[in-house]
Amino acid sequence: MKNRVSFRKFPEGDIIALFPDVEHSPGLIESYQTIGQHSGADPSLLSELEKATREESLLLARELEKIGYSLKEC
Repeated sequence: MKNRVSFRKFPEGDIIALFPDVEHSPGLIESYQTIGQHSGADPSLLSELEKATREESLLLARELEKIGYSLKEC
């Protein structure tokens, strides 16, 4: 099964992977960053943050695949 993921970019350039179909806790979706790893995130980040380019998200995508994720970008 593929995990739907959206890679977004914070204004300072950090990339975050957001999993819109995975509830972390009530009102929050699952997210992942290299520093901090899994955490909850406000779903509004999907619309508030700029979408990361394929090049910008490549390292984070590879990191997620190494730990077992099968990704489908959305």
